[in-house]
Amino acid sequence: MKILGIETSCDETAVAIYDGDPATGRGELLAEQVASQIETHARFGGVVPEVASREHLVALPAMVTSILAETELSWNQIDHIAVTSGPGLMGALLVGTSYARAAGLVHNIPVAPVHHMEGHLLAPGLAGLLPEFPFITLLVSGGHTQLVRVDRIGSYRVIGQTLDDAAGECFDKSARLMGLPYPGGPEIAMLAKGGDAKRFKLPRPMLNKDNLDFSFSGLKTAVMYAVKNAGGIDAFDQQMMKDMAAAIEASVSEVLVKKSIRACIREDAPRLVIAGGVAANHTLRHTLFNLAEKKGVEVHLPHPKHCTDNAAMIAYAGFQHLCAGISAPDEWDATPRWPLTA
Repeated sequence: MKILGIETSCDETAVAIYDGDPATGRGELLAEQVASQIETHARFGGVVPEVASREHLVALPAMVTSILAETELSWNQIDHIAVTSGPGLMGALLVGTSYARAAGLVHNIPVAPVHHMEGHLLAPGLAGLLPEFPFITLLVSGGHTQLVRVDRIGSYRVIGQTLDDAAGECFDKSARLMGLPYPGGPEIAMLAKGGDAKRFKLPRPMLNKDNLDFSFSGLKTAVMYAVKNAGGIDAFDQQMMKDMAAAIEASVSEVLVKKSIRACIREDAPRLVIAGGVAANHTLRHTLFNLAEKKGVEVHLPHPKHCTDNAAMIAYAGFQHLCAGISAPDEWDATPRWPLTA
């Protein structure tokens, strides 16, 4: 069963073809392509929705043609199309969903909508089997920070979430305070490799609260005051920049990991997935493996290239829907705001 995946929720245009066997629930990724718009949006300091939509319109048709040629497949060999239909930027989503619907109509191929965050949640399955149910997933990206209990495909319950900024948003805003270019997360990660995380004392927001929620706006504020108290960003030498980056990473990683492990213990589900763009962060992964081993929690992570937005996870999620007998609704559309549990 060959599934074409399409992803256009934000600033990456992505396509992929996944070949799965419903009898075993396993398969292989035949090919994937991603066209990033980071350089296009960098000069604006963030994603411009209208520009993103235009870039998707230009890139998507050519990328689908290219991936079919790469895999030596024709349209009549594609069994299903899975497309991100939300959440995300409305215009960007419409490019992907409109193309998928048109292709499905022309070539008589069923089209199924996929929740973008469900794609991230299931992404570790691209490298093999998913963890045994139930398991806990930390979805952590520029727009989301959620702890989700997964009881089966399609059955998700949010048990913790950020009350303000997402973790990735905290990285980006802190990077801006440090005078770093967009996107800030990777810039902080690069600097942190040579930094001393103990030089700057930053808080661990809500770490000791008896719940599974997060808050990162206070950390961003603490970074602002730390920079101000040190004489402003112009007073920072290169080592101070590295130390501040390391301190930010250490704070965010400790909070994310300890709350995730706490969720596994409380929910009696000692299997943990961390997915989303921030899941590629080296400090987060290192912190996670160290603590998980001590607490007896089994860790499942996507390949770093499948942490950021991609269509492989969308094709795979579509495949898992078919395996679980989940049919596409008769009526659906692009949905920029779409709770995972809806």
